[in-house]
Amino acid sequence: MSQPRVFPTSGFDILDPSKEFEEETLPDYLKERYYPVHIGEVFNSRYQVVTKLGFGSSSTVRLCQDLREERYSVLKVHVRTRRHLPEVETSNYLKANIDVHGGEMYVRLVTNSFEVIGPYGMHPCLLYQPAGIEIRDSMHCLEGDALPENLLRPTLGFVHIALDHLHEAKVTQTDVQPNNILLGIVDESILTEMEDEISKPAPQKQLCDRTIYATRAMPLTSSEPNLADFGEARFAKEKQTGLIMPNAWTLFEQGHLFKSRNHENETDYAQRFAEMISLLGPPLEASLKLWDRNGIWKASIEIPEQSLEIRGSRLESNDKAIFLQFLWKTLRWLPEKRPTAKELLLDEWLRGNDY
Repeated sequence: MSQPRVFPTSGFDILDPSKEFEEETLPDYLKERYYPVHIGEVFNSRYQVVTKLGFGSSSTVRLCQDLREERYSVLKVHVRTRRHLPEVETSNYLKANIDVHGGEMYVRLVTNSFEVIGPYGMHPCLLYQPAGIEIRDSMHCLEGDALPENLLRPTLGFVHIALDHLHEAKVTQTDVQPNNILLGIVDESILTEMEDEISKPAPQKQLCDRTIYATRAMPLTSSEPNLADFGEARFAKEKQTGLIMPNAWTLFEQGHLFKSRNHENETDYAQRFAEMISLLGPPLEASLKLWDRNGIWKASIEIPEQSLEIRGSRLESNDKAIFLQFLWKTLRWLPEKRPTAKELLLDEWLRGNDY
């Protein structure tokens, strides 16, 4: 077992304590919700934090050195909660699924979990194998903040292989979006470049009860992507309620395919249906909440004048036609009419010109 390393206590930029920084800029930030992680801290007598990788409304993420196995792990320290995290249950279930599929290679699961007591309560901690940057961040480096077709096609191909594996295991990932698709890492030696906290420590905002560190970006890799974050996954045996809207459209076009985000009232309900009708056409069965007995739209919300042909602006001619055919297959009103992930892998557009 390796000995913990000693990190510097000086030689870094100290940031203005009066200005919000990193997780403090989030709309719902409260310091009492976050565990005050320190660089060099050892969790569970095993995982030493070596740098900060990111933050969000529900957690902060750190790169750790596993002192027992002398390798890297990624540690997600959740905000204070006593609620059981469903991602742990989903990961344990999938790891116990002994059927070899191939898609498990492209699914990033929790490898270990434990809890830590902070100043204000209990914080769940999840461990993962290291991965590269999110597809979302790689998109920001590209023209138009979106993946070109030659990158979109293989990315969605690997995602569908992962989804087929999940579906065969009776698990549904309801949160497919650029944030949850990570580039893979084959050679973890590139992570040594992340360990600059000893020679070049990151800027820090020092407060009386915590230190907020600057995030270091994960390296840009060219390895096959992984589907990650199963906090919103569902088991097929459970009854599903609420909205499920994967943001895969964002990979190729800016913005979301459907804009309305909730169903808090009748107006929100009508807004969502109006958006869907504008792109998919009317459903086969009409609700009397929104249509009259003659099938005429009666809601106060107007149906937008738009189409997938207009919204899909990044492709032209025949490429656009077969891409839209791919989309149409996935956007059927009736779930039983939508193709499975395995069937979509045989789609003309997704297979590309190499088949």
